[in-house]
Amino acid sequence: MSLLSDLVNLNLSETTEKIIAEYICVVEAVISALFRLCSSVQIFFYATFALIGVISQDWWIRHGHQKQSQSKSLFTALTLNGPVSDPHKLPKWNYDGSSTGQAPGEDSEVILYPQAIFKDPFRRGNNILVMCDAYTPAGDPIPTNKRHNAAKIFSHPDVAAEETWYGIEQEYTLLQPNVKWPIGWPLGGFPGPQGPYYCGTGADKAFGRDIVDAHYKSCLYAGINISGINGEVMPGQWEFQVGPSVGISAGDELWVARYILERITEIAGVVLSFDPKPIQGDWNGAGAHTNYSTKSMRNEGGYEVIKKAIEKLGLRHKEHIAAYGEGNERRLTGRHETADINTFLWGVANRGASIRVGRDTEKAGKGYFEDRRPASNMDPYVVTSMIAETTILLKQ
Repeated sequence: MSLLSDLVNLNLSETTEKIIAEYICVVEAVISALFRLCSSVQIFFYATFALIGVISQDWWIRHGHQKQSQSKSLFTALTLNGPVSDPHKLPKWNYDGSSTGQAPGEDSEVILYPQAIFKDPFRRGNNILVMCDAYTPAGDPIPTNKRHNAAKIFSHPDVAAEETWYGIEQEYTLLQPNVKWPIGWPLGGFPGPQGPYYCGTGADKAFGRDIVDAHYKSCLYAGINISGINGEVMPGQWEFQVGPSVGISAGDELWVARYILERITEIAGVVLSFDPKPIQGDWNGAGAHTNYSTKSMRNEGGYEVIKKAIEKLGLRHKEHIAAYGEGNERRLTGRHETADINTFLWGVANRGASIRVGRDTEKAGKGYFEDRRPASNMDPYVVTSMIAETTILLKQ
């Protein structure tokens, strides 16, 4: 008799040419109070649909607008005939938008458009993950389709000519199930103060390394441009970095990396939180620092271009803060390596600034800068495209 683990790990390529593809799409909706205790935790629902051939899974995410941000992720399995490498050759699919608050019951279909393909680290073989965005049956992007607007900005000739590069530092916290308390922390109590945990090793400093390493390797397998991992300042908190990625691909890769992490924590029986301040008090919050450069910044004389771009970001500070994640006011306090949410300042090697420029960039006279304001639960489509729009398209 086969065990469940044996069936989950079946290698389909030994018996069929059919594959599994997972469609991934990001949409927003108001989530009822029922989910408020699941702040920033992605929840997945699974359904299977038989088509002619390969199995394909659709995955989409919805963000809430509560005081504490949250996201809800769903995916659907489809079957296709064989391997596909071009997302535009994949079939469009639909889901019940009335169940997610994106469509009325009398006209409930929301259509998924495949946009990017990644290898599936869970099923392996020729199986794939597919990033999608969402549209009405008439072909219009639904109001919460943030990828569509980002793609328009990145396709603007002035933005495309600058070949925008992004490196996103995604912080997250691993929680014990049921109690929603960081792993490695005593129930109802606290560990020793911050200091020895950042990039730490040892059973009393690093909690959840197996999850972190599994995620790292899975992202590399999937083809995500993940560039590193590290333990963070607060115990039970970790970070992975995606990039450098160009334009819209930064958002695609970060969302799929988040999804893979959610699947791995599900297997491990651990709860994943993207809350920007999961524990109140003298503990670091969780951000998604976004490193950015353009071709002009990377060329000779780029440091002057960087300073002009930072000046533009300062002019739109309030607009950026409003789009940089829910609950960010609990994190951006002026303490714990942050600037106050109402203050815009930049500096070289200053991790208490809104924008940090590295010493290497200052010395070379060209390079990149880091926007330290985005919260860990930010939408990378919104953040990356907004930075490009402000620094390249905004006329002073």
